[in-house]
Amino acid sequence: MKQDELAGHIDHTVLGPETTMADVRQVIEEAEAWGMNVCIPPCYVAEARDLAEAETTIATVIGFPHGQHDPAIKREEAVRAVEAGADELDVVLNVGRLQAGETDAVRDELAAIVEAVSVPVKVIVEAPLLSEAEKHAAGEAAVAAGVDFLKTATGFGGGGATVEDVELLAEYRPVKASGGIGSYEAAMAMLEAGAERIGASSGVEILSGAPE
Repeated sequence: MKQDELAGHIDHTVLGPETTMADVRQVIEEAEAWGMNVCIPPCYVAEARDLAEAETTIATVIGFPHGQHDPAIKREEAVRAVEAGADELDVVLNVGRLQAGETDAVRDELAAIVEAVSVPVKVIVEAPLLSEAEKHAAGEAAVAAGVDFLKTATGFGGGGATVEDVELLAEYRPVKASGGIGSYEAAMAMLEAGAERIGASSGVEILSGAPE
């Protein structure tokens, strides 16, 4: 896949705890130079929207990084992020409730967020922490809630994207592969497994390895 086509599949990301607005500015500049989307912390969305070009897609995260916020807080965070200018939301699923078998609570929380906003919602399932059965349960809950994408991982939960997880999750919804993807070859492996988006802090490095 050539650089210009691949770029549109990449969410160029900065989400670490030490992220500053200067870091966000750099990510936006790189994304716009290469044609990527961006994924940034919610506290910077309004500033980023003022800074970025209108056609630049800005994604942000909700309930990050563990997904254990009160459901009403996650819903309000989602609404405020959209009001601030976010084009897409990456919402962290409550892994503890999923693993406890409380799938109705997981579904209802996600459904409330989907109903409250008018932008695409991606659900981060933290696949590295889940059994195969739990991954299927996460996919089923996400479909029932009406989400648009499933995302493999936050990158902060002890693991990243794998081909096997992308293949499994793609049975339910389009997949954003995220976590540990640092090269063109790794990104292409995820896309060939069925991913439609790549979340990575190394978007420039990935594209630098792609044919022009």
